[in-house]
Formats: sequence, structure tokens, C-alpha cells
Amino acid sequence: MLLSQSRLRQTILALTFVSVLACSFLLFRADFFEKQQVNVPPTPKPTPLYKPTPEVRLDISDNFPRAGKADSPSALPEIPPWNKPPRPHIGEKTPLFIGFTRNWRLLQQVVVSYITAGWPPEDIYVVDNSGVMQSNQKGLLSLQNPFYLNYNRLTTLLEVNVLTTPTLLTFAQLQNFFTFTALEKQWEHYFWAHMDSPVVSDEEIEEQGQPYESLYMRAVNVMRKTMEPDYGLLAARWFAYDRLSLVRTQAFVDVGGWDTLIPYYMTDCDMHERLWMRNFTIEDAKAGLIYDVASAIDDLELFYRRKPRSIKREEKPELPPIEPPAPVLKADGRNSPEYHELLKKLDEMQRAKNEDKAGRNTWQSAQQGGQGEPFYRDGAGFEQGISMTMNFGRDVFEAKWGRGLCDLREAGLGENDAWRVISGWEKEEVQQKAKKDRHREMKERQKQEKENQKQGSGGKPITKPDR
Repeated sequence: MLLSQSRLRQTILALTFVSVLACSFLLFRADFFEKQQVNVPPTPKPTPLYKPTPEVRLDISDNFPRAGKADSPSALPEIPPWNKPPRPHIGEKTPLFIGFTRNWRLLQQVVVSYITAGWPPEDIYVVDNSGVMQSNQKGLLSLQNPFYLNYNRLTTLLEVNVLTTPTLLTFAQLQNFFTFTALEKQWEHYFWAHMDSPVVSDEEIEEQGQPYESLYMRAVNVMRKTMEPDYGLLAARWFAYDRLSLVRTQAFVDVGGWDTLIPYYMTDCDMHERLWMRNFTIEDAKAGLIYDVASAIDDLELFYRRKPRSIKREEKPELPPIEPPAPVLKADGRNSPEYHELLKKLDEMQRAKNEDKAGRNTWQSAQQGGQGEPFYRDGAGFEQGISMTMNFGRDVFEAKWGRGLCDLREAGLGENDAWRVISGWEKEEVQQKAKKDRHREMKERQKQEKENQKQGSGGKPITKPDR
């Protein structure tokens, strides 16, 4: 018995010794390999590869020098006397929305052009859709920044309104913002204009046997006509396509507004086709000269049509020479050579835009400044992102209507066909495939009906009763 216990103790001691030895070996092995691993150089991570750095242009200058020196509206030139808006204001409301995302020079040009064409400044609503929140209102951006807007000049000197969107909106969303604002303010009609489309009143209209009216008053007369009770189902009046548009608010609401799933291009086709499908009308109208440009005049004072006039005084030998007085600005007269010089400049700018081989809207990505400022965006990257979103919208339009072209009604589509038609349904091969699919489905349905009849009669054929 004692011998057995002795052997048992020896066995336990032996096993314990072996276990300790094994553990020591494993710890040594782990430590050894860990040291070996430390000495192995790590695999280098790939470094980012960058696109060529775009050339940053920092030569943007303000195109209204006189406004830059002005401390009040009275320091600006008066608008041409023949274009002054009626005072007091006419009975109707004439709000004009101008959306802005980038390029201050173009925006300032179009705002000045509408003011000098007679539009009351208090009726102009610039919508700051730059997506920089309150940065422009607080003056945090520089002129070189594409999204810069001079909030103080617009509201204090030019005396127009500025509305700020909470974030960057697409074109379709911005249009719905216009309509929403009109509903909030109970405007039955509103106008909206493109920020790259300056305007000029037509001062040659008298030569055509018509009395002279400013662009504003001609637009008002068009609006008044549409307000007649028997005018019909009007949705919009277009001046020079839609460079300036008059919108009947309720018509846009009735069709559900703009489709925001189609952000940019083709969203106008979608909206206008849906209006026509509801039997609304969109009609052309004239109010003046409306241009489509990609650049800005270097001195917007040209729109005010003022030229220097020296003050003469009687010279007397006994009087000492004095400094000549500052030139006084006077109106140059309607349909003057200065007027035709302004039209010539605008014509040249419009022609340059249409003939630009790089595209008509290169002005949108022309500025690259603003590095380090709030909400800074890489200019080229922003443009690429917008382009990708435009292409996505085209795909959505085609998926919605089954075709990528704009003439939906001519193709036989109606309002209830949205999202229900097969993509490419006009193609012969698609039509043939659909025909085969219908034939196959009909045969399968007939087969299933026969199976159901057999099951209902206990597996026996159903015979028609004798009559």
C-alpha cells in the first residue's frame, strides 16, 4: 500500500515536471517568434495618387466699381428716367426670383439689368443657393470664391431681397422652393429668371408703331392679361424660352411640383410635359431683350445709361483758377448710340457663349478660389459631382417614361404611364420580346386554369350540362 502511494507521488511529480517544461518551451517559442516578427519589415501601404493640380485663377475683380465705393443707395446712378417703376407700386404683386449658386459677377449683372429695366428692387428676390448657409450674410467668403455673394450690397445698396436656402438645392428642388415661397406669401403668380440672362428694355419698339414701355411694365401687362377670368388653364408664360418665366402658382401645385428625383437636365421636360398632359398651357410672350451669356460686363454702370456732363461756368480774368467740378451724370436718352453700344456688347457675349467649343456653361466652373474658407469645395470636384448628378437624372427620366427623349405626348404617353412602361419600349426588339412574353404568359395561364378545373372536379373532366 505504501509502495503504491510512493509510486503515485512519483508519477504526479513527473507529470508536473513535464507540464512545467512544456509550458516553458511554448512561452519561449512564442517569445522567439514574436521577436522574429518584429524584425520583419512591414509591407508598405500604397500612397494616394493625385490628379494634376488645376491652375487657380485669382484675378476675379468686381464689375461694379461705383457700388464698391458707395455707402448708400443715393450714391449709385439713377436708373434711366423712362424705365423708373411706378410710384406708388402697382396694385398687383410682381415677385421675381433669381437663383444663385456661383459666379457673383454674373449675378450682379442680371440684378442690375432688371433694376435698370424698371423692375422694383423690393420685388426682386435673390435666392442664395450656394450651400454655404450664413457665410455670405456674415461676409466670410472672398470674391475669388465661386460661391461668394455680396449680401450687404444686394440688400443695402441695390435694395433687393436675399433668401438663403438651408443647403445646396438641385435645380428641381430650387424650383419647388420658389413655388413653396409663393404659397407661403400667398402669391398667385410669380416670375423667375436665370442668373446668366441679363435684360434690357426694347427702346426701338416705338419704331414699330407701339408706345414705349419698360421691360417691367410689359411683363406686368402680360401678367394682367393672364389674370382675366376667361383666360383658361395657363401654367406659365415664357419670355425668350424660359430665360424669364411667369408662373401661375396653383398650376405647378396641381401637378405635384417638380420631380426632385430628376435633379437637373430633363427635369424641365418632365415638368412641362406633365403640365401639358393635364391640359395646362405654356405660352410665349415678349417684354424686352433677354440675353444668354457666360461673362459679365466689366463696369455695370453701362446699364444705368448715364454719361458725364461738365458744368460750365463763366470765366472771368480776375477770378483765380479753380479745380474743375466733379462730372455730373445725365441720362443719355432713349434709343441713343450708348444704348446700341450696350446691345452690341451683350450680343457679342451671347455669341461667344454659343460658339464656345468647351461648352455653353463653362462659366459655372471658371472660378477655383476660396481655399480655407467656410464650406470650401474643390471647384473641379464640385463640377464633376454636379455632372454625375445630371447624368443620374437623365437615367431616372428614362426609367420613369421608358424613353430618354422629351416629346412624351407625341410618343403616346400620358400622366398615368409614369414608372409603368418598359424601358426602350419603342424599339422593335423590345416590342417583339414583350409580345412573346405575353403569349407565353397566356399559355401558362390557360394551362393553370385547366389544372384548377381538374382539381375542382376530383380529377374527372368537367362536362357541360345538356340544355
